[in-house]
Amino acid sequence: MLCAARERVDSPHALMGSGLYAPKYWPTWLALGVLRSLEPLPEPLQMRLGVGLGKFLRRLPTSWLRIARRNIALCLPELSAEQQSALLDRHCESLGMALFETANTWWSDDARILRHAEIVGLEHLRAALAQGRGAIMIGGHFTTIEIATRILSAVVPMSAVYRPPKNPVLARAMLTSFEAHGIPIAYDDIRTMIRVLRKNGVVWYAPDQSYRNKGAAMVDFFGIPAATTTATSRLAQISGAAVLTYFPERLPGNARYRVTIGPAFENFPGDDPAEDAARFARLLEAHIRKVPEQYFWVHRRFKGLSADYPDYYGRDSR
Repeated sequence: MLCAARERVDSPHALMGSGLYAPKYWPTWLALGVLRSLEPLPEPLQMRLGVGLGKFLRRLPTSWLRIARRNIALCLPELSAEQQSALLDRHCESLGMALFETANTWWSDDARILRHAEIVGLEHLRAALAQGRGAIMIGGHFTTIEIATRILSAVVPMSAVYRPPKNPVLARAMLTSFEAHGIPIAYDDIRTMIRVLRKNGVVWYAPDQSYRNKGAAMVDFFGIPAATTTATSRLAQISGAAVLTYFPERLPGNARYRVTIGPAFENFPGDDPAEDAARFARLLEAHIRKVPEQYFWVHRRFKGLSADYPDYYGRDSR
């Protein structure tokens, strides 16, 4: 999935013939085969099966379930213990549905994708591209991240910034899908991002995960300091591209989606990259509160901080 945050690997295509079919990767090939078989199913059935899968996942004693529970408690302390538990239930169901959405993202045609999508604010993107300097679309790691980027790529040529997973078979499958529906860009390939923008292209990425490299800033996320990238400010300054938000929402019912493109940020970038990042964080928080079960709570957003900050995840910090 696009939200994978693992080590970068060499080009998956270059790995063809060099061990992709080794026995250790047979389970991955089997899993991909199962995932591919799910795509033709009717969307209502997919969603029901996804909910069932989520209910099963909720019962597993996994570290990611503990991380999600901790994040919900940290970010939404106003909820009672019972409300937080109910939110975790719905979040697991959302994760289950995301598996089927990934199958549709990778193998369904544009007509099927758009049949279930409502796009709000497309005029903002068109206005930005009319300026001729490209558009940076920033969003968040929601469980609908796969289907949301696919919806956007079905209406406008776009480049998606991603981190390939460590497993080369899965990385190859992801890259093949990305190349069929857009232009994938490695997360650290700034030159290609700038080149696309200077050709009046669209670059999408989600800058809301833990970032502790050079250029990071401590920015409040639900009132808690979190290591955050400030790269959007630098990219906008270098390219002159407009910056717009892109937020998805899975609607009640049979696999319906609404994606919303916000207007271009005014006076961006500002004088302080950290404040620019905080500006986006506030918009992201507002959307998370709208569909809290659909945010990717299983990510350790507050990990790896200095000794001045609490160890929020304990045994799950690594």
